[in-house]
Amino acid sequence: MRGHPEWFRKRPDGSIAYAENPPKKYQDIYPFDFECEDWRGLWVELKSVFQFWAEQGVRIFRVDNPHTKSFAFWEWCLASLKRERADLIFLAEAFTRPAVMYRLAKIGFSQSYNYFPWRNSKEELTKYLSELSKAPLADYFRPNLWPNTPDILPEPLQAGGRVGFEIRLILASTLGASYGIYGPAFELCESHPLKSGSEEYLDSEKYEIRRWNLDAPGNLSDLVARVNQIRRENAALQFNHNLKFHQIDNDNLLAYTRSTAGREEVVLTVVNLDPFHAQSGWVALPTDEYLGDPGKSYQMHDLLTGARFIWHGGRNYIELDPHYSPAHIFRLRRRIRTERDFDYFM
Repeated sequence: MRGHPEWFRKRPDGSIAYAENPPKKYQDIYPFDFECEDWRGLWVELKSVFQFWAEQGVRIFRVDNPHTKSFAFWEWCLASLKRERADLIFLAEAFTRPAVMYRLAKIGFSQSYNYFPWRNSKEELTKYLSELSKAPLADYFRPNLWPNTPDILPEPLQAGGRVGFEIRLILASTLGASYGIYGPAFELCESHPLKSGSEEYLDSEKYEIRRWNLDAPGNLSDLVARVNQIRRENAALQFNHNLKFHQIDNDNLLAYTRSTAGREEVVLTVVNLDPFHAQSGWVALPTDEYLGDPGKSYQMHDLLTGARFIWHGGRNYIELDPHYSPAHIFRLRRRIRTERDFDYFM
């Protein structure tokens, strides 16, 4: 600021204004004037910050509130950086109007925050994720699903106990190709808000240094590791265009599949959205589409627990007790062995 005062936005009285993202005000941040007389010098200097960290090996950048900066700058800067290093990823931390989030994606941001933290009911999740996973939006907008952030402790995490965290983790990790968590607050099920009705953490790392015991009883590290392993081993969970919701006759149960283009892999996830009570229902699958034979028996392998079930036809019974496991992540196994598969069958 001392070396280039002309790069900063000023008030009518000549003093430098602090940053705002209404209704929030940031008195400790001084906003750049992207259209100042020396805008070229400013833009090159800002780009050099990304270049410095890229040279240190950083490949992923989370950009705070990019929608409050110049879109023209981002379009030039991101395109220029990606020409130099095609493997760079830019995450837009932009909780703002949909049209603005989508424009950021079109001008170069690789991924984006979105409204997932506030989509909790079966109807809300089905409607919103269906929108994100279909063309034309899915052709350019890459949602990164976060159940919490350093700024956001949603109501389901405040009220749902440890199971509430398990539910939101499984939803985030299986509904979209990319997800993230703010841990260790998430892994340790930190659920206390600043006050009633607030989404701020009571003891926020934004204002104090925390000492976390990552091995504390009840932590989610094993579940996080297992979910991430499932995602790595199943290509069907690595794309955005392939989400399909399925009818299940219970509003507390959400059922959806992700599949590879040729249906070589089909992963069915069923989640109990109620963190307190067991829920049951009949899920309907298009077995003619997935198996080619709607009457054929097939195996459903639960990748979370290792359990295997034999299903028959398109309608099958599901019961989920959240205190045992709030979800199934099934891999559909098409082939069921019969006596004809053994060498001694003659």
